[in-house]
Amino acid sequence: MDYHLSSAVAYEQVGATGGMPPETPLAMPPQDLRHGPSHREWQRTSGAVLYARFILLATTAGVSTYGVYQMLQVVRFASMTFLQGLMIFFFAVSLGWIAFAAGSVLAGASKRRDPIPAAPESDTSLTALLMPIYNEDPVRTTSALQAMAEGLQGIGANHRFEIVVISDSTNADAWIRETAAIDLLRKALAGVMPVWYRRRWQNVARKSGNVEDFVTRWGARYDHMIVLDADSLIDAPTLLRLVQDMQADPALGILQTAPQLIGARTFFGRLQQFAACVYGPVITRGLSAWSGDSGNYWGHNAIIRMRAFAENCGLPLLKGRKPFGGHILSHDFVEAALMRRGGLKVRMADYGGSWEESPPSLIDVAVRDRRWAQGNLQHMKIVGTAGLSFVSRLHLGIGIMSYLSSPLWLMMLGVGFALAVQSHLIRPEYFNHDFQLFPTWPRFDIELMMTLFWFSMVVLLIPKTLGLIRALLSRRIRRGCGGVIGLIASFLLETILSALYAPILMLVQSRHVFEVFMGRDSGWKPQRRGGGGTSWGDAWHFHNRHLLLSCMTAVIIYFLSPSLLAWVSPALLGLFLAVPLSRASGSESLGMGLRRVALLRTPEELDEPALVARRKALIAHAPAPPEDGLRYLARNRDARLTHIDGNLARPADPRGKPDPHAFTAEQKLIDARTLEEILQWLTPVERVEVASDARLLNQLALLPDAPHPGFTI
Repeated sequence: MDYHLSSAVAYEQVGATGGMPPETPLAMPPQDLRHGPSHREWQRTSGAVLYARFILLATTAGVSTYGVYQMLQVVRFASMTFLQGLMIFFFAVSLGWIAFAAGSVLAGASKRRDPIPAAPESDTSLTALLMPIYNEDPVRTTSALQAMAEGLQGIGANHRFEIVVISDSTNADAWIRETAAIDLLRKALAGVMPVWYRRRWQNVARKSGNVEDFVTRWGARYDHMIVLDADSLIDAPTLLRLVQDMQADPALGILQTAPQLIGARTFFGRLQQFAACVYGPVITRGLSAWSGDSGNYWGHNAIIRMRAFAENCGLPLLKGRKPFGGHILSHDFVEAALMRRGGLKVRMADYGGSWEESPPSLIDVAVRDRRWAQGNLQHMKIVGTAGLSFVSRLHLGIGIMSYLSSPLWLMMLGVGFALAVQSHLIRPEYFNHDFQLFPTWPRFDIELMMTLFWFSMVVLLIPKTLGLIRALLSRRIRRGCGGVIGLIASFLLETILSALYAPILMLVQSRHVFEVFMGRDSGWKPQRRGGGGTSWGDAWHFHNRHLLLSCMTAVIIYFLSPSLLAWVSPALLGLFLAVPLSRASGSESLGMGLRRVALLRTPEELDEPALVARRKALIAHAPAPPEDGLRYLARNRDARLTHIDGNLARPADPRGKPDPHAFTAEQKLIDARTLEEILQWLTPVERVEVASDARLLNQLALLPDAPHPGFTI
């Protein structure tokens, strides 16, 4: 059967199938993590990739060895105390981590650009533009999808793609707004591109389960899927090239783009946006250079070969209780590793045209990081999976270490603090042995320690410095960032502020790691996108412990050693200013004020891409979505019919186990005398039940409005 239907035929099926095409199942069996595939073929690693890995290994090993050797010179090895040994251990791990980052960027210098594939003579493939959403603003998501579809129409490639929105929304109002927005999108793209929509009733396995449900029910219809986030944008030439790259190499399973950040208006968002613009390309290039065909997948802005994904990437349930057991949260890293285990390539694309948005404030980053921390630490149960390539295990290890590094850094500071207390309160023992003629003087080489400190700072700043050099050599980036002076000033501002925010994020991530190891699940909260700001109350509530800790630590260190306080003051300053820094992070006035003086500016702000401008225009001219979804459906017959016809039917309850929420919702509808009364009575879960049942919606529509207070019969 030919599933590559024309737009006209596809739209005829919308009303009959609840917003989705006929089901075309594709088996996606859960993978066995204890036994690898019996047969696979991996191509030989190229010399360029091996050379990049040599640079990475040599840099990491060389810097770490030198740093540890010099640290051992600071104290006398033969008389090293337990605390000094711990200090050196944590220092070695921390230095090795930043040396790895520096080595990765240096390895990128060896990478050449990927060749542009030749366009196929005849292309009959079909690709799904797949957007999973969860209680999102549908105006922003549908505007992005419409802009991408129009771009594809502009280059004559729209017939190769279909839009598929798969919703996991649990809020009735968000769901109703989605249905209304999708209806408008279908009308806007009539004759251009099919638009499909499905809301899932049970949020099993979150995003990965949402995608898996789509693959197993409709996956055979498509050759590829380009997975998008709710804030994703990919321009038409890039979308087309992703498909062409997949067709040019049948062994390619996942091709991940490197999305740039756009649209930031708040202070913290613009900090992240500038950093991604200047440092991101050198970091991504290095990662691509040494990863080769064993690259990674970041869960969005990537194209995936559908059948290969179904055959190799079915995720099993992990044994044990949450947070380490159960469904796999950070599924993208695992899916990339399993795809590579199956013998297919996972690569990173080195071309642009791919964008996403950043969280608007420090608190938003912390909330998102809680879920990411749990997902990455969960990989500790997956990194030993049978049959994985060494590089895939390395990617999983990097994800784990990205969160363990914060508590390790905190422990190193704690050990340093304990050493200071020990030196102040405990008298040194000068004669360790009986009949010792000469005393053993305590040794701590301050000058060598200073040299080692600055050496560590140089290694830490290598990625930023190379990113700055690349930006200065690029006319487009240099001009877009405010010229040489604006670029360097923004670089210095970002570096200083990153140093202030770093200790705050260290404590936040350390708490996240502690909560995960204590068995606390992160839950699933929708991500706030765009602005919104951070109030003084929210900043104080979230960061008052950081302020208190910095003050207590500063007072104790001052009485122990005023000179030591000067050493740790940079870290304590960020914590002391945590509340105002957090308040400033969500400030749009500060962020846009810096833009006006060409600070933290990016080229996309000076020369806005057409796709970004089109999405912005569509958002500005979109009709306001209804605030109360059930009231909107009750008083708008066409919207009610569109909602009923545009959604798949609610799954039947198991025999003998009726849903109590549906029963109570119906009983409340029977008892209610006015629309206002029933809307006050219904709980959030009952509102979803009413929105899912045509009979209940029609019953809701029959209820009259409440009479005017002055009206009498």
